[in-house]
Amino acid sequence: MRIIAGTARGRRLLAPQGRGTRPTSDRAREGLFSTLESLRGPLAGARALDLYAGSGAVGLEALSRGAAAVTLVESGRLALTALRRNVADVGLPGAEVRAEPVERLLAGPATPYDVVFLDPPYDSDATEVLRLVVPWLADEAVVAVERATRGAPPVWPVGVEPLRGRRYGEGTLWYGRRALGGETT
Repeated sequence: MRIIAGTARGRRLLAPQGRGTRPTSDRAREGLFSTLESLRGPLAGARALDLYAGSGAVGLEALSRGAAAVTLVESGRLALTALRRNVADVGLPGAEVRAEPVERLLAGPATPYDVVFLDPPYDSDATEVLRLVVPWLADEAVVAVERATRGAPPVWPVGVEPLRGRRYGEGTLWYGRRALGGETT
């Protein structure tokens, strides 16, 4: 794995040991960022939230491409080891690692983000996490959810408009947008 574009382009990333995480492939990350830029424009100055961050590849790619700040949330011990090392090795300012379960973070006081990426375990239901994410979305924020291609698309909560899906092998990235002034219930 490596950073694909931006100021840290080409930097190699450490993948977490074990089978507890599925790093998003370089091809899928390139597609993710191309789609994000087509939906919202450049990432310059954006605040991004990377839930179930694993290695941090998505969040660090966002920083490399101009995001001002990225919060990387991960609770797995092996993934945290790789994530912290990757953040240190890449050395871009604006990365904050939160070592806690995603649901615990989202239950706390919300901070608005412009871009949210979540890649929960494929065998889990992302519906509740998506509902908890809504208060964390700035107006017109874009949400990207990675799910198993063979599984059902995500159930988008009130306040998030489904946009499209893009398949990358075993995973599909689904996109939604927070409606301007959208409800949070």
